[in-house]
Amino acid sequence: MNRLQELFQQKQNNVLNVYCTAGFPQFESTLTVMKALQDNGADVIELGMPYSDPLADGPVIQASGSKALQNGMTLEKLFAQLQDCRKEIYVPIILMGYMNPVLQYGFERFCQHAAAIPIDGLILPDLPEHEFETEYRDIIHRYGLDFIFLITPETSEERIKKLDALSSGFVYAVSSSSTTGKKKDFNEVEKYLQRLKNMDLKNPVIVGFGINNKQSFQSACKYANGAVIGTAYIKAIEDSNNVQQSTKAFLEAIK
Repeated sequence: MNRLQELFQQKQNNVLNVYCTAGFPQFESTLTVMKALQDNGADVIELGMPYSDPLADGPVIQASGSKALQNGMTLEKLFAQLQDCRKEIYVPIILMGYMNPVLQYGFERFCQHAAAIPIDGLILPDLPEHEFETEYRDIIHRYGLDFIFLITPETSEERIKKLDALSSGFVYAVSSSSTTGKKKDFNEVEKYLQRLKNMDLKNPVIVGFGINNKQSFQSACKYANGAVIGTAYIKAIEDSNNVQQSTKAFLEAIK
């Protein structure tokens, strides 16, 4: 059983997945931030691999990615930073990013290096399901990695079932078809999440986009297994002199 399966077996509700950008706020911040998240109650760390043209990211996360790239972060350097991270980090780690840098790195080489750490799962929003099924799924599974698809309120029921069948670890329910960090009407989001709950999907459901405080976290968790917080956390640490303290204060306010 992998770390994500173990987590959801032990904890079915209020799973807190926090997004951070590798190499932000400083190049050497990656492990400091991850350790601070783990120490202060994050159940999953979603580690963003910075890319110059991220489709789903709002301005705050885009800016953090640009800063990380300016700091010199690359996939090579990220894997070097993560090489011994499992001596300290025991929570599930998911790498989130885009296909272009992964293909430049070499897809199988990327999966091999991720599995060696070991990373638990991948989120690559611009990998279409057809290509996943025909070209990449076997490689991902060969290295024991979970792959997490995104669904939105506009995704048809038939397609949700298909993406749920293809996903492992969890399904990422985007709260609307916009970018990260936008304000949401959580009454609408709750209807959508209730619909997902009634579909009895095989994977746990984690909600993302627009969750930024205790109230929105609790609303998201009412009908889902947990939620992702990204933009609000990036804001909390971007100008911080003490990542550990800023992370502690931020997560205490959420939990």
